[in-house]
Amino acid sequence: MRTRRGVCYPKVNANNMPFCFQNNNNNNNNNNNNNEKIQRNRALVHGGKCYTKRDFSSSNNGDFFSTIPCRKRAKISSEFAGKGSDFFDTLPDDLIICILSKLSSSASSPADFINVLMTCKRFNGLGMNSAVLSKASPKTFAIKAKNWSDSAHRFLKLCADAGNVDACYTLGMIRFYCLENRGSGASLMAKAAINSHAPALYSLAVIQFNGSGGTKSDKDLRAGVALCARAAFLGHVDALRELGHCLQDGYGVRQNVAEGRRFLVQANARELAAALTCSAFSSTSSSSCWLSSPPPATGNPLSCPLLSDFGCNVPTPEAHPAHRFLGEWFSSRAIGSGLRLCSHASCGRPESRRHEFRRCSVCGAVNYCSRACQALDWKLRHKAKCAPVERWVDNAVDVVANGELYGGVNAGGS
Repeated sequence: MRTRRGVCYPKVNANNMPFCFQNNNNNNNNNNNNNEKIQRNRALVHGGKCYTKRDFSSSNNGDFFSTIPCRKRAKISSEFAGKGSDFFDTLPDDLIICILSKLSSSASSPADFINVLMTCKRFNGLGMNSAVLSKASPKTFAIKAKNWSDSAHRFLKLCADAGNVDACYTLGMIRFYCLENRGSGASLMAKAAINSHAPALYSLAVIQFNGSGGTKSDKDLRAGVALCARAAFLGHVDALRELGHCLQDGYGVRQNVAEGRRFLVQANARELAAALTCSAFSSTSSSSCWLSSPPPATGNPLSCPLLSDFGCNVPTPEAHPAHRFLGEWFSSRAIGSGLRLCSHASCGRPESRRHEFRRCSVCGAVNYCSRACQALDWKLRHKAKCAPVERWVDNAVDVVANGELYGGVNAGGS
């Protein structure tokens, strides 16, 4: 077989010995330049190593097996040839994806993750891998309402399509309440709920209780109680509290005061356990102050939830990024004529129709999307501000038949 250089490789007999060689005269003219080529080739090979091959075209003393140096193809670009190899290029993609997955699951803000993607094209490409986006924590896509854009929407959509249940819930809440795309938002929350996402189950229960996105006749109390029970089974504190009030009041379920009271106590116990877990990571002095300090009388929104009746100033749990987004979104935008927001500061849900949320039966100045929000806000701030108004008391009879009232003092207890 003749090569491009004109060399004819020998045929090998049964004893593996060469018996026929041909040589091209043109190669003899190139032999004088071999030394110069070797020096140039060695300069391009990292570490000065030179690989050899057999020279069948050499006719020196009949030595057909003399070797000549040859250059192996460099694995690095010319700009790094004199500076050493770039070890980052040799890292496998699987290792980088694993590292980026750890980063996305532990990021404390979107900037922690986005800044890494902006480092180089390889990070940007591998960072959008479904294995990375599926493990992103809620804080990774905790986008502020003022920074909302099409690119932020696409990023959340990519996370949701990758199977991230927190992204499905967050994007579902934003579409349902902020963008008023009820069908798409509800389907995304349902996708998260199917994967046993407790906040999504509870949000769907609130939608069923209020008939959000539809008319008053679209309420389904039994479905709301069933969704609440599932979320409560998964340990969602607000769902436990909502289920307890439903059992106490016989709302959507047969009334059982004792069982409802048990659920309320269990919700308080879970709240206390969460506070103890968080305080374990802080210093001793700061972690024990809430056990000894009296509950504030001014209703500080940063402390004093339901356990304040027992002398514990337990800080309120951190709101989910979806609820913070709702609060920021509607604080700078009008929600429609005659529509109201839930008065609980950590909720952010708006009404989808007039008189969807129920008001306090004492003052009528606050509105709540659920009994859990009403109970929390009562302890946080409304207990110190609630006072009967004569005009409200005179007109309360007109709306009590429509079921638009929450009991003020009674519903606030534990």
